[in-house]
Amino acid sequence: MAPSTPLLTVRGSEGLYMVNGPPHFTESALFPRINVINVTNKGLLHSFDLPKAVCLEFSPKNTILATWQPYTTSKDGTAGIPNLQLYDVKTGTCLKSFIQKKMQNWCPSWSEDETICARNVNNEVHFFENNNFNTIANKLHLQKINDFVLSPGPQPYKVAVYVPGSKGAPSFVRLYQYPNFDGPHAALANKSFFKADKVTMLWNKKATAVLVIASTDVDKTGASYYGEQTLHYIAANGESAVVQLPKNGPIYDVVWNSSSTEFCAVYGFMPAKATIFNLKCDPVFDFGTGPRNAAYYSPHGHILVLAGFGNLRGQMEVWDVKNYKLISKPVASDSTYFAWCPDGEHILTATCAPRLRVNNGYKIWHYTGSVLHKYDVPSNGELWQVSWQPFLDGIFPVKTITYQAVRSDVPSEEPKVATAYRPPALRNKPITNSKLHEEEPPQNMKPQAGNDKPLSKTALKNQRKHEAKKAAKQEARNEKSPDLAPTPAPQSTPRNTVSQSTSGDPEIDKKIKNLKKKLKAIEQLKEQAAAGKQLEKNQLEKIQKEKALLQELEDLELGI
Repeated sequence: MAPSTPLLTVRGSEGLYMVNGPPHFTESALFPRINVINVTNKGLLHSFDLPKAVCLEFSPKNTILATWQPYTTSKDGTAGIPNLQLYDVKTGTCLKSFIQKKMQNWCPSWSEDETICARNVNNEVHFFENNNFNTIANKLHLQKINDFVLSPGPQPYKVAVYVPGSKGAPSFVRLYQYPNFDGPHAALANKSFFKADKVTMLWNKKATAVLVIASTDVDKTGASYYGEQTLHYIAANGESAVVQLPKNGPIYDVVWNSSSTEFCAVYGFMPAKATIFNLKCDPVFDFGTGPRNAAYYSPHGHILVLAGFGNLRGQMEVWDVKNYKLISKPVASDSTYFAWCPDGEHILTATCAPRLRVNNGYKIWHYTGSVLHKYDVPSNGELWQVSWQPFLDGIFPVKTITYQAVRSDVPSEEPKVATAYRPPALRNKPITNSKLHEEEPPQNMKPQAGNDKPLSKTALKNQRKHEAKKAAKQEARNEKSPDLAPTPAPQSTPRNTVSQSTSGDPEIDKKIKNLKKKLKAIEQLKEQAAAGKQLEKNQLEKIQKEKALLQELEDLELGI
């Protein structure tokens, strides 16, 4: 019988131990602090003498332990010894050793039932069956194959493979059904693209489709330091499409819902946009913009967390995605790790080394925003890893979503609000409400005339074209006669509203007028970009100068 709540495994400078899940949060006395533990009989299984091993991985059913150590050659130039070992967890014997020179993608991939196991070897993917590693059951051969991903779930198994482009030929991703790899029509689907130095392939839970994030190391337009990303959809039935993202910029995260019928993407220059798409790649719900770079669906798929970790301050938005209602907005500052509890009610956030070596510790939250348990590692210690005990699907039933914060005995902490830097000359002046970025509200909070039903893909495309065309005409009109351009309503551009007083110095007045003209042009360019228009490199460079122009205008105005 499964326990009422999953256990929490904690690994750090204090050792490896287990903590009882909510509501107790006490260290489990049944599990001593040892290296390898069996959660059934609480006993030591095996000890492996592998002092140079740096990577460990269990197979899905925990029958095989894979270990990897750096590959080395002898001083006389002869080939090194195999550095990838596969051990039988039950007996402790080594089933097979391979030479695996690169650490990247070192671990073999298993199907969830461990019927097949695969690894990439010299332009081929080798398949083994029933953990018999002495015989290669099947091979998938493609020149310069770079990566592959097995589908989740039961048979029939599928595999997505990626081959990078070369000599003018495009990169491509193909889907196959195991073991049908031969013949010109063996592939279930194929999607090719030119802008791809590397890809990330994401199967949905039902293995009916793959999302491909194609990335380039350098953005040739110069718009992004992070290179350029595009998102592609490939279905096992042969359908494929490019997912049209309404905002330019990096793709930070893409995640499937467990229902396999929708996915969420977080993308665009900060503040980033988040949108849910259906299997036709049509937008279903737009969460607006905010300081976020990650998305996490709950195990049951009924709650979505949008978060800003890493170089962002840890703001989380917890959404009921059945009714598209915001549940809570907690802040988990300095978090380097996030995980949903298998019960779909609790959330784990942690600050771990080596990503951060100070203020290490972890928190367990209820999705309504309450911190139920908090542990801070002593100042001379480190936390390396925290993880929930895994469970099969269906063990924990779906519960009705509540919007009322649950009771907690942990004292609440008000997050520290960092004040914006102000130059010495402005520190005794009144603070204006101007913002570098105006955040866009979620779809259901935008003022709309009529219903809130999302537009179809065709209607959305037509709307973007119409808005871009209208903005382009307005820009052309303003360039011909800037002095006759219609004055925008005050509420539409609050941060560019400036006084109409003059300095008495014609030269300063002329500079102010030119700055206003440039800022107005930048606003129109941003509106065009929001409407879906692809901006030129020089137009993007103009937008990037907005902050400096605002500062220059403010300095001139203060001198009046």
